[in-house]
Amino acid sequence: MELHPEKIQLNTPIRKLRVLHVNSMLKGGGTDDQCVKLAAGLKSLGHEIWLAGPDGRPFSKAARELAVPFHATPPEGLAKLRFILSAAKLARREHIQIVHGHHGRDLWPTMLVAWLSGQRPKIVLTRHMAKSPASWASRHFLLSQCDALIAVSEFVARVLREGVYEPESPEPERRARPPMLGNHSKIRVVYGGIDTERFRPFESLEQRHAWGLEPEHFAFGVAGGYDLPRGKGQREFLQAAARIHEAVPQARFLLVGGGNMAKLLRSDIERLGLTGKAWLTPYCNDMPAAMNAFDCLVLPQVGTEALGLVVCEAHACGKPVIASALDGIPEAFHAGDYGQLVRPESIEDLAAAMRAWAAHALKSETERRQLHARIAERFSIPTAASRLAAVYESLLFDEGTS
Repeated sequence: MELHPEKIQLNTPIRKLRVLHVNSMLKGGGTDDQCVKLAAGLKSLGHEIWLAGPDGRPFSKAARELAVPFHATPPEGLAKLRFILSAAKLARREHIQIVHGHHGRDLWPTMLVAWLSGQRPKIVLTRHMAKSPASWASRHFLLSQCDALIAVSEFVARVLREGVYEPESPEPERRARPPMLGNHSKIRVVYGGIDTERFRPFESLEQRHAWGLEPEHFAFGVAGGYDLPRGKGQREFLQAAARIHEAVPQARFLLVGGGNMAKLLRSDIERLGLTGKAWLTPYCNDMPAAMNAFDCLVLPQVGTEALGLVVCEAHACGKPVIASALDGIPEAFHAGDYGQLVRPESIEDLAAAMRAWAAHALKSETERRQLHARIAERFSIPTAASRLAAVYESLLFDEGTS
């Protein structure tokens, strides 16, 4: 993973902060990606940053590649005690001012790291999911113990403050998302960021050729994991494709990602008569090239979605997006506002949007660069890191801040 940290140069911070990010996973996914990229962004702004977590995992390697000081924690042990004590010792030795946890499984361990360090650091937690913590204890007592709880979108903040209830939803996890109790002023919204140095408009003919796309093909692509039970709506995407592929013969439908639904999706492609028009691509480790190889990104999400930074990645490449108007996705979409939002779970609406955009005149090169600039202004890693640093500073230096 490249982030080009040498290009992340904003104003030198007035106050250099000493921050420890705690992450017991580092295996993959959006939470680990954001944790490492934000740590690198904060370091590039001039702050003293450490990341504590298990070694030998994809994102521990990524942290080292980005020159983020990495503290390898021992095997967790009973109740994660060895993990906690190792991180607490680091926090004490380095006089850490902020301890920041990211995963749901690290909420209370982050508290213990701070308490056992003896440094009385401020405790910051981030909620990267569009639902409140699962445990009753966390929902009732977490806010009273931390100094700030960061929500990655306004929608996530609404879940945490008010709760969101959709009792008729076909998705069980969407039916009841209760609020957290306590001082809701501690909940701050800080959007994550994408690497806008990499996600930018460019020709991706080599990737299109590798995928078997011809110049006349209009490529719709879904990017993301496809694990049971429903992935990110890949089966719905294929059903919509089946409705339009005869009327739009130049359309092709690509599933980029991986997961345990692969066999099922291949069966759907055959059953729906999409053989030769829809396929699962080989693994792609160059997502900027993938985005630029698409003509239109589709995000037919059916589960929960905190924000959907993949939408921003596509817009940063100057590409239109068709996405479910669900949870935090509209917040990401309206930053670029290029494409169309559709009703979640509606195959009819999804098919109609795809058919319309296959005939739509796409943006010129100049317009694509302008769209990239808009996304970079709001969702670049330096912007996200600066906003996060502002939260840290408010906790440490603003009078009257609890």
